Amino acid sequence: MIAFVDGTVEYIEETAAVINAGGFGCRIFMTPAALSALTIGEPVRIHTYLRVGEDIFALYGFLTREEMDMFKMLLSVNGAGPKAALAVLSALSPQALTLAVVTDDYKSITKAQGVGPKLAQKIVLELKDKFKGKEIAVGGAAAEAFSPSSGGNDAVEALVVLGYSRGEAMLAVSKVSKDLSTEDTIKAALIQLMKQ
Repeated sequence: MIAFVDGTVEYIEETAAVINAGGFGCRIFMTPAALSALTIGEPVRIHTYLRVGEDIFALYGFLTREEMDMFKMLLSVNGAGPKAALAVLSALSPQALTLAVVTDDYKSITKAQGVGPKLAQKIVLELKDKFKGKEIAVGGAAAEAFSPSSGGNDAVEALVVLGYSRGEAMLAVSKVSKDLSTEDTIKAALIQLMKQ
């Protein structure tokens, strides 16, 4: 219904921004990262999702359409409401969430405030088919580079055994030269993980 709001940032609250759009003050709920990117008095375009319910009429806003599309996908998960969807996007970027889903890494999703293992597993289960074949930009590489035949898989599995999530391991290995031996890949990936 309301695809986006163009206006000036009037003020910023803890969980929302108020945008002056043609004389109307629109309160738009956003992630902490999106709120921190706003500046009071500056013009902004916010992509929005309008949630209308029995006792709610709320706008949720995003700085990119990709983030808004991911929010809508999260809402399609049984048991995930707007609060949980916003919490997930506060903890994980759309790319990191996609990576977590395609690698069955529900533990990364539980980093979101108020999202327990049950809901995180539902998110992985219900969104996995929607992400099949989707290219995931991970530090300039595509996650699809990690097909079962890829030598990077051994390094990823070793990092998972060491206690890293599958998503963290894949991201670290993707930043390492493909020409290294498995042992050297693990060492270089560990250095990447320690930098984080």
